[in-house]
Amino acid sequence: MLYTAISTLFSHWHRRPGQLAMLMLGLALATALWSGVQAINAEARGAYDRAAATLGQDQLARLETPDGRPLPLTDYIALRRAGYLVSPVVSGELRDGEARLRLLGIDPLTAPAAAQGPALDGDLDLARFFTAPGLILMSDETAERPLPDGLPDIALTDGVPPGAAITDISTAAHLLGQSDPSYLLIDPNQPFGLAPLAEATDLVLRPPETANDIARLTDSFHLNLTAFGLLSFAVGLFIVHAAIGLAFEQRRATVRTLRALGTPLRSVLTALSLELTAIALVSGAVGVMLGYVIAASLMPGVAGTLRGLYGAEVEGVLRFDPLWAASALAITLLGASIAAIQALIGTARMPLLAPAMPRAWAQASGRIMRLQALAALGLMCIAAGLALFGSGLIAAFVCLAALLIGSALALPALFTGFLGLIRPRNAFAEWVVADTRQQVPGLSLALMALLLALAANIGVSTMVGSFRHTFTGWLDQRISSELYVTGRSVDDTSTLMATLENEPEVDAILPIISAETRLYGLPADVFGIVDHPTYSAAWPLLSAVDNPWAQIANGTGVLVNEQLYRREGLALGDIVAIGSGLPIVGVYSDYGNPNGQAIVSLNRLTDTFPNARPIRFAIRINPADVPAMATRLREEFGLPPDNVINQVEVKRFSLQVFEQTFLVTGALNVLTLGVAALALLTSLLTLANLRLPQLAPVWAIGTSRNRLAWVEMGRSLALAALTFALALPVGLALAWVLLALVNVEAFGWRLPMRLFPTDWLMLFALALIAATLAALGPTLRLARIAPARLAQVFAQER
Repeated sequence: MLYTAISTLFSHWHRRPGQLAMLMLGLALATALWSGVQAINAEARGAYDRAAATLGQDQLARLETPDGRPLPLTDYIALRRAGYLVSPVVSGELRDGEARLRLLGIDPLTAPAAAQGPALDGDLDLARFFTAPGLILMSDETAERPLPDGLPDIALTDGVPPGAAITDISTAAHLLGQSDPSYLLIDPNQPFGLAPLAEATDLVLRPPETANDIARLTDSFHLNLTAFGLLSFAVGLFIVHAAIGLAFEQRRATVRTLRALGTPLRSVLTALSLELTAIALVSGAVGVMLGYVIAASLMPGVAGTLRGLYGAEVEGVLRFDPLWAASALAITLLGASIAAIQALIGTARMPLLAPAMPRAWAQASGRIMRLQALAALGLMCIAAGLALFGSGLIAAFVCLAALLIGSALALPALFTGFLGLIRPRNAFAEWVVADTRQQVPGLSLALMALLLALAANIGVSTMVGSFRHTFTGWLDQRISSELYVTGRSVDDTSTLMATLENEPEVDAILPIISAETRLYGLPADVFGIVDHPTYSAAWPLLSAVDNPWAQIANGTGVLVNEQLYRREGLALGDIVAIGSGLPIVGVYSDYGNPNGQAIVSLNRLTDTFPNARPIRFAIRINPADVPAMATRLREEFGLPPDNVINQVEVKRFSLQVFEQTFLVTGALNVLTLGVAALALLTSLLTLANLRLPQLAPVWAIGTSRNRLAWVEMGRSLALAALTFALALPVGLALAWVLLALVNVEAFGWRLPMRLFPTDWLMLFALALIAATLAALGPTLRLARIAPARLAQVFAQER
């Protein structure tokens, strides 16, 4: 019986291959987007682990100075003489224009076994490694990037993270101009009888690093990617649910016949489940392959984003991992089950002859609608509670999910309640309202998809618009200098600046100098500034003590960005570990940067980080003199065009980066609207045949087919308009959650929310167009249906 049921039910797909293609397309698309996101996340996290394992940093503790400066060589010698097994490391970054290279210098003779580095015991020429001019080890990917000038010979090897190189400590000291070690690695097996290192030195003992350091910074990025993957998966499931629902409706007669011939209900349900499992596995396998292609094509861009935003070095290539492939297949089966569960439950609960009556399906949906309304109420309460009392990024995303899902589940009940308030003035209008109420269960999924698509569009466009408006104003304040100049090297920059100081048209030269350090256990940048009115005018502070800029100028205070301030729960007056420690005198906005940042006086910066040297400067000059000065600097000093840029070019480039960042949101908006229109079309096609018994009597009493067709079109447009009216407050609530909760937890800054009614009108027009296109086919079909087809309804059982 089971084989008979399977072959009978599966024959449906032979007759309708288009539906099978739509079902498999939905599953493959959902799986591809989800598995692609998972592959990208897995590759990035693997890169963090490999970077943390460099020189045994994930296994070895180390000694550092409290302020992160190089420690005196005498301290290292004293510890070695006392019998402690410590090994020096010289670490720093080489910069040459846009070329950057993180350099790690080790002493293989004293380094612990876990810190020997790659290829030191293989075919490496050790004589070249130890003797001048030296040899540096790096990966193939790093060697293909722009590299600073003056490097010794390069040896390619595996095991070195991208953007980094390993060399002998003497070679690194020469290249970085640093004579003292950056830190000391501690061998875990210390000689017996020595006092603990924490008691033997004033240096700070730092535990082994893990991938958590960079992962803490990038968690928001990966969580956003995961949320995008889940949303894309849900978008694909709308197609799947519509295709499955259509197939179940069209096979009602087949199921009735099988049951009437004695096939047990268990066999029918088992056959349907096995059929769906086979389709899901085939579609999932195709989706995994597509996901790998998608992830491989996106990986270079993701690597660039992680490198540019977070300073995380991730390879631009993708490795196949069976784990995420298996998880993708598992979630495909789960998604297909979720999409089919309603149809399976409906089939299981229907009496034997009930499938012959389409009205029975709508009646069965009434119970589900009431359960949905109760679930929606619960989810809305959860969303409100998390918005008011929740904390953390996970809580923000759960609030977001509860808001969207709760709104979607409440939609059918709201529609039914709204239709119940309408008081028609004639019999035909009363029939239209009653018929619309009966259609709500069948159209509920499609209308939910449309609601989610519209709410997501409103919410995301409001967030992006608010960000764009705020970001543009912030750029106008921040990028206040007329000209920005970058020298080729420190020596060239000194000559260049000496020349500019003697130019009468130059009002001020403001060095742009920074140093990398760690604040509160995470990487951060410290900038040094001179005492000039440009900063107090161009850097509005979110909160500050009295006269903060004077305290910055005399080196007795520090400014921190909003991200660091919020992330660590700081307050004005708290001490930041820069040098001997400085109190916070102000907090400034720093949109677009998720990392911690601080500003001190230039003298304080150079005292704390003596190796920091400026090669980039902001020039205050009359705007009319900018073109001539830029041309002169390029010609006299041989500077590339990118090393001399004006204020307008900087702003244009920054806005281009901003727009590029949000291209994916625009694509997602179009995708969700398109899928919502497809789901609406599929639902209308499903209902077209089912509604003939309701339409035939109205036609028989004198209503023309054209009038019925126009009613169908008007009903679709009215439902779309009502859906938009409900989506608008949901979308605005979504925007608030994104700006006030998700953005603060993910990136550390909060943006003011702005409204854009013009965008709403455009979206309303798009919603009506989508509804028109979805209803066009069924409407034309109804207008052209043969009268004999309508008349046959009266001769049929139903």
